[in-house]
Amino acid sequence: MTLDWMPTAHRLSALPPYVFARLDELKARAREQGLDLIDLGMGNPDGPTPAPVVEAARAAIGDSSTHGYPPFEGTASFRTAITDWYGRRYGVALDPTAEALPLLGSKEGITHLAMAFINPGDLVLVPTPAYPAHFRGPAIAGAEIYNLHLTAANNWLIDFDAIPVEVAQRAKALFFNYPNNPTAATAPREFFEAAVEFAHRYQILLVHDLCYAELAFDGYQPTSLLEIPGGKEVGVEFHTLSKTYNMAGWRVGFVVGNSHIIQGLRTLKTNLDYGIFAALQRAAETALSLPDRYLDEVQQRYSSRRDFLIDEFASLGWTVEKPQATMYLWVQCPPDMPSSTDFALAVLQETGVVVTPGNAFGPGGEGYIRVSLIADCDRLAVAMDRIRQAGFRFAPETAAV
Repeated sequence: MTLDWMPTAHRLSALPPYVFARLDELKARAREQGLDLIDLGMGNPDGPTPAPVVEAARAAIGDSSTHGYPPFEGTASFRTAITDWYGRRYGVALDPTAEALPLLGSKEGITHLAMAFINPGDLVLVPTPAYPAHFRGPAIAGAEIYNLHLTAANNWLIDFDAIPVEVAQRAKALFFNYPNNPTAATAPREFFEAAVEFAHRYQILLVHDLCYAELAFDGYQPTSLLEIPGGKEVGVEFHTLSKTYNMAGWRVGFVVGNSHIIQGLRTLKTNLDYGIFAALQRAAETALSLPDRYLDEVQQRYSSRRDFLIDEFASLGWTVEKPQATMYLWVQCPPDMPSSTDFALAVLQETGVVVTPGNAFGPGGEGYIRVSLIADCDRLAVAMDRIRQAGFRFAPETAAV
């Protein structure tokens, strides 16, 4: 029996299909056909969660004091671990009571922040391409979204001078993310200073997603928005344990920054959930206190895969920029491909290698695919051999045909 008389709410019908859900369907179909998939699509880290984190979780689960409802705002010890981490990494002093809030993963928090502060019709600035939650959250809240088109010529950075004054005057919030998903672009400190100045000038909330804070290479150190004088007055910053600590399925993240924004999000969440299982919060505390040698290992793992894959693409005619951070390569589609979706589907169907079409990240991502560095070099070699044998190459001369 179907309920044809019960349509979904307008906020759902306005959303396009979520690309990763669609990819899951295509991957399931390919597996049914016997294909050996090499999945480089999602940003889903391979490998186990660090042993000390797992052991901390085991011990905490055995402690019956963790079995009840946790505090809405998270445990005091986890909030303190978060603010201590910010103090060590960025020299930023935060109040664990008012300026830090644990989340069920940063995606949940980003989407709910939009629901807490964006009214239908409010104008929100969102780069394109962007992590889908950055535009889907405001869309669910009924925002009018103004796309800020990023370009390779400007190193995939927002050009604040290009935003019309009348748009800036109407804008309520800007969602952004450096190191960037999907482009892997990084932003210098001067960019963040310009963002803070822009936000103060037009009274715009800055929502910065710093989920790749520690996946940085070659001596590069990402900047926190909250390091910038005046940043905490106009912004908040999201972080997740999913990427650095191989904890994607644990669903642990947090937001820090302006206390008014933090408390508004907390108020919404008290009506939606009871927070993270307290045992997982203890495990997350352990993760945030892991020694730097663990981070060195993680960074080395991804940087070696990055270098290997860039060389492999070069052998097939691609010139791929070497990113200083994240777990992705942003790769241009062959010019003879009608769209990034067509290219991603062709690669999947002909090779069993899964990549993400750039248009999944908004119209600004068209013409690119995102390749995740979530397999070891031996497996990446197999993926590239399949692509080579299938005849995929980047041949710029075909663009004029």
